[in-house]
Amino acid sequence: MEFFRFLLRRVLWSLLVLVGLSMVIFIIARAVPGDPARMALGPTATQEQVADLQKKLGLDRPIVEQYGLFVVGLAHGDLGRSLLTERPVNDDIRDTFAATLELVLATIFIAVVCGVPLGVAAAYWKDRWPDNAVRLVAIFSAVTPSFFLALLLQILAGYVLHILPTTGRLPPNFDFAPGYTGLVLVDSIIAGRPDAFFEGLRYLLLPAISLAAATMGQMARITRSSMIDVSSQDYIEASRAFGVPEWVRVCKYMLRPSFVPPLTILGLEFASLIGNAFVVELVFAWPGMAAYGIRTILQKDLNAVMGVVMVSGVFFVLVNLVIDLLVGLVDPRVRIRGSRQ
Repeated sequence: MEFFRFLLRRVLWSLLVLVGLSMVIFIIARAVPGDPARMALGPTATQEQVADLQKKLGLDRPIVEQYGLFVVGLAHGDLGRSLLTERPVNDDIRDTFAATLELVLATIFIAVVCGVPLGVAAAYWKDRWPDNAVRLVAIFSAVTPSFFLALLLQILAGYVLHILPTTGRLPPNFDFAPGYTGLVLVDSIIAGRPDAFFEGLRYLLLPAISLAAATMGQMARITRSSMIDVSSQDYIEASRAFGVPEWVRVCKYMLRPSFVPPLTILGLEFASLIGNAFVVELVFAWPGMAAYGIRTILQKDLNAVMGVVMVSGVFFVLVNLVIDLLVGLVDPRVRIRGSRQ
């Protein structure tokens, strides 16, 4: 019952956040100086063209009615029509979201596989040369902008060493199109196409590494700090006195209880990468939702911009809900406190 109360509380808070997010997005979109229709059509458009677009977008109606139509559209999964592509925004986001999701999943995988072991090593050899080396790498990766690292890797691996491709998601005219999940690596496994899998992996490596560097450094630093705090607990000293094997003491008694802060940070990073991947996607010409959002902003495509922000916000809320539940499963104290509040 404690877990279900904890779950219900988190779900209700998530719904409240989504309602507030829809209001904020709508108010900001309408509060921008200037007429959205005029900005979208440009200064050479006639007044009749502007009036026609205002009517098409519903901008000629009262503001309360506009918000009501926006909420009704969201409830039915209708984000309007894009002025840039002249297609439903839902279709544009569906076609581009999978590419961004695949990039973010690869980014998180690299950050966890590299960052957590580095943090464990730094904590285990505290104040020795492995700890100093890990802290130096973590600080360097955290302060290096992703776009700079993307350009550096693109020049080094693509134009100097010629070992990895630098633009796109698959080779031109390659006979494979992701159809089941939209994820190249997953769909290639389902279709039994190892050639498509390895080609997709080659194109994915550089943008994923560029995007994962900052998250990896943060994961290493948080894991190190959390494990050092846990290592000072009495039960750790007791396990050492009772002769518990070193790997069991580190992996079971130290790593698991100290994994709650890194897991929380991982959830925030995972959700925020959906919206923050636009620079890396532009550098590598990655056909994702973030790059699509940048194009719509430059073209002042109001419906598309609101749709991209809303989808990013929904994904952010859902990921944080899942992380809250995972934290509650890892640490029972969290769900007990959450259910009693």
